[in-house]
Amino acid sequence: MPSSLAQEESAPPQTKAEQQLSTKGVTTIITVLALSAFLMILNETVLSVALPNLMAEFNVNAVSVQWLTTGFLLTMAIVIPTTGFLIQRFTTRSLFTVAVSLFLVGTFVAAIAPNVGVILVGRIIQASGTAIVLPLLMVTTLTLVAPARRGAVMGLNSVVISVAPAIGPTLSGLVVEAWGWRWIFGALVPLAAILLIAGFVALKHKTPTRRAPLDILSVIVSAIGFGGLVYALASISEIIHGSIAPLIAFVVGLAALAIFVKRQIALNRDNGATLLNLMPFTRHNFRLSVALLMIAMGTMLGTVMILPIYLQNGRDISVLETGLMLLPGGLIQGIASPFVGRIFDKVGALPLVLPGSILLAGSMWWQTTLSADTPLRLVIAMNVVFCLGLALLMTPLMTTALGDLPRNMYGHGSAILNTLQQLAGAAGTAAFVAALSIGSATAAMRGSSDADSVIAGAHATFTFGGILATLAIVLAFFIKKAAPAEKH
Repeated sequence: MPSSLAQEESAPPQTKAEQQLSTKGVTTIITVLALSAFLMILNETVLSVALPNLMAEFNVNAVSVQWLTTGFLLTMAIVIPTTGFLIQRFTTRSLFTVAVSLFLVGTFVAAIAPNVGVILVGRIIQASGTAIVLPLLMVTTLTLVAPARRGAVMGLNSVVISVAPAIGPTLSGLVVEAWGWRWIFGALVPLAAILLIAGFVALKHKTPTRRAPLDILSVIVSAIGFGGLVYALASISEIIHGSIAPLIAFVVGLAALAIFVKRQIALNRDNGATLLNLMPFTRHNFRLSVALLMIAMGTMLGTVMILPIYLQNGRDISVLETGLMLLPGGLIQGIASPFVGRIFDKVGALPLVLPGSILLAGSMWWQTTLSADTPLRLVIAMNVVFCLGLALLMTPLMTTALGDLPRNMYGHGSAILNTLQQLAGAAGTAAFVAALSIGSATAAMRGSSDADSVIAGAHATFTFGGILATLAIVLAFFIKKAAPAEKH
């Protein structure tokens, strides 16, 4: 512990180049990073509505196309833990160039793919770039933006993380309906190329680097641990069909993660050569904010998965109409997030996080009342309340979690936060789908029709979500007022 405290107290100050950056220069840099991250996170969910088209065109089953999502999440979970090391070792410009180049190549490969296997390769390459850009955006914001304005800027960043997945299905539904699934990727290629050029021009400031050692064993154990857990959670539905692979992956992942944590603690105690420094967990607000963010991310991605199933399979609403119904919530969240950030700068986290968690839980319990006759405008209203709750949560929690850390912990804190959000997203999706399957199967055994069974499954799903979100209300009360930024 003493060595860790010494590291904390010796956190490097801003470099001369960073101090000389104008407000316009900082804005340009963060805008390019935010737009790149938005494009990449949007890509994470755009394929969901096109999966039936892929199954029909390539004559494959649901399990095969599901790997296009599972493989993306797996890659993210494996690469993100290494970003704490990468951000120390390489400049922002170098990392950005590599990340967007990977995304551009992966997108092009997926657009021209002759089969599902090649699309999967493209998705893996895409995810490698996405995993680097997200922590890079967070660290750059914390490094270049004054503490008094971080909430406002992080509000814009939260649009990237929370709104992009919400509007992804809507946009892809429009694209697939008009031009076909290949244009989901084809439309992203020129946009990624423009951002690559813009970033290369804008990211001229010199960021401090150091020759940090890389512990190869930590990389291997991390990949097995985080990758195993994400695979297990994303594939949990296979247990219903008799497969024990998810259970084995879960056990192996937990064991590897335990070894990884023990090794990081030992490395930090001996020489500080950790792949992922776990010292941020010694901060109360970091621990609590990460826990709340995991609940928010899990319920968000779970709801994005279940609500369309309720509408399409339970209510016979078309894919395009479903996407348009989810759009108002995503837009409200995108509009509200920057304002929430400005309010956070003035009042702190608790006055926002508490009502946000109440809205989140309230919307979950409200959605347990969904039926075959629920007016569609009411369904839209439920989703708007849910998204408004997310807007009140995401910005304050991200800013509180990372802003509570010393400067030399920004990279590791961001890597931890983004890794656990991926795990939470996979866990939330798996848990919500499992609850839907159990609820639907139980209703079918009672003789309910297919549509009524889906609606019964949605009831079970949102009941689980309500319990989870109610826990967030309890945790919100324990958020402490942040220490003055000058302390670090």
